Amino acid sequence: MAELKVYGAPWCPDCRRSKAFLSEHRVDYEWIDIDQDPDALTYVEELQNGGRSIPTIILPDGGMLIEPSDEELAQALGIQVRPQREFYDLAIIGGGPAGLAASIYAAREGIDTVVIERSALGGQAGLTNRIDNYPGFPDGVDGDDLMARFVAQARRFGVELLSAVGAVELTAPSDVEVTLSSGDRVAAHAAILTPGSTYRRLNVPGEQELIGSSVHFCSTCDGPFYAGAKQLAVIGGGNSALEEGLYLTQFADQVHIIHRGDQLSGSSLLQDKVRSHPRVRLSLNTSVQSMEGESKLSTLTLQTNGGITRTSPDGVFVFIGLQPNTGFLEGVVDLDQRGFIRTDQRFQTSIPAVYAAGDARAGSTKQLGAAVGEGITALMMTREHLRAHQHVRTPSVELD
Repeated sequence: MAELKVYGAPWCPDCRRSKAFLSEHRVDYEWIDIDQDPDALTYVEELQNGGRSIPTIILPDGGMLIEPSDEELAQALGIQVRPQREFYDLAIIGGGPAGLAASIYAAREGIDTVVIERSALGGQAGLTNRIDNYPGFPDGVDGDDLMARFVAQARRFGVELLSAVGAVELTAPSDVEVTLSSGDRVAAHAAILTPGSTYRRLNVPGEQELIGSSVHFCSTCDGPFYAGAKQLAVIGGGNSALEEGLYLTQFADQVHIIHRGDQLSGSSLLQDKVRSHPRVRLSLNTSVQSMEGESKLSTLTLQTNGGITRTSPDGVFVFIGLQPNTGFLEGVVDLDQRGFIRTDQRFQTSIPAVYAAGDARAGSTKQLGAAVGEGITALMMTREHLRAHQHVRTPSVELD
């Protein structure tokens, strides 16, 4: 039983936000729906002297938070959100595989580094149930476990790691200046942009209202809530959709994978697993038209070659691709038509002191191993920039 308890209701947007925050940071918690549990509602009223504000969060030490912001929740859980200083040699914006790899190599070079991550350290890789193609793990590795190793190594080298706080503005009048969502500002001689990407949405009627209660983008975060479900729907036909669909079969009697194309785009190995799995149903040439429901999904409307069909899965998991987290960079560095960061062959952006790597870089392969390599390469290029401007001394030991 989780020590942290969240009292709330599916229709509450602040409840959904707090649940997403806890899931992203891999914090175990017990969800208690006050609409379904009268005793829970009474308990909340007793705590608040008759009030019913939600979410009401009971911390492991017995403390209580009522409608907390993400920053307040982070502080209560001991997650560092405030920078220790105002100036660093290097600011890395994004704490996924590319950013963490760059930070580890930077620390070895004696480059004073801060990593700024708007969500949880580890990025999308940390939310992946199983990674089978990362070198050195012949039996595969849990994404959370792998990213925890990255984080531990960065901390061992003395990297300052901030999470639950994002970069909202970047300027480079001479040095690079970053404004954080907390209102703090940090400056550095150089920056590496590794903001990563987030899951795309279907943008169909009803989706936005049901996100968090019936519509999800992370199977490892929300899949366990559906233990014993009759049916779950997975939207998408790529590797992520197929991997997460297979993962969800442990919770539901049937996983319905829905793809608008006439063939799957995932690897042949995953396709074989999906087609042969007794709990997986596959529908091609099928697109989602709308979602209906008050606090829970009641109807999923689909368009097929044969016309309109309706189904009622217990939950929907959407895996239709990624979009770069580069909104704060518009008008700052050159972006391509889809919002990905343009760089030259040295991973330098249109600003000389700013480099980029990983999923948000135009031309990247969106693969974990490649992101790590790009992060390291971007750091090497940044190191040369810092040396050329005499911002760091040449180390006695070169990078391996």
